Amino acid sequence: MRKKDLTSAAVTALEGLYPSAVCSLEYTDAFQLLIATRLSAQCTDARVNLVTPALFSRFPDAAAMAKADICEVEELIKSCGLYKTKARDLIEIGKKITAEYGGTVPDTIEKLTTLSGVGRKTANLVLGDIYKKPAVVCDTHFIRLVNRLGLVKTKDPLKVESEMRKLLPPEKSSDFCHRAVLFGRDICTARKAYCEKCPINNNCPKIGIK
Repeated sequence: MRKKDLTSAAVTALEGLYPSAVCSLEYTDAFQLLIATRLSAQCTDARVNLVTPALFSRFPDAAAMAKADICEVEELIKSCGLYKTKARDLIEIGKKITAEYGGTVPDTIEKLTTLSGVGRKTANLVLGDIYKKPAVVCDTHFIRLVNRLGLVKTKDPLKVESEMRKLLPPEKSSDFCHRAVLFGRDICTARKAYCEKCPINNNCPKIGIK
């Protein structure tokens, strides 16, 4: 099966398995999603969701975060790990968005990746979920899935993103990434692939992964 056809089959299969393609991070606007995603580095989304209500109550927008006391931010996000680096990044993000973008989270990868601690994964998530632009969020589950399907042969996030942009329908790319995360947690896990439960197993070259 051609890679384009296999990609299409995977998109359709995961749409059926997970009709609601939603981000597991809880947020109400672009700024909150940006901050929550920065906090999620080497931390579970579930933990981030426990931390952000108090954080956003104190610092609901970029202007407030720009003026935050770093010790207070550190204390609020301490359980997320790497809290000193993350606290510094959060305040710098607030300052730059306030000073350079009038308090509005930018809507291009080029501008988003100039923010402190923000890489392409975070930028793509914001672009897809907030601005509804074609986006490929290369988290570990997504990278594992597309490698197992034989769609790519690299674990380099930038190369995976570039290759998958050629294969995924632009209007479905962001939602497919969300579904890949759910699929990677439930069925095609890092420890074991539960191929008997997989809706794509007829087309997968890695049947019976242990």
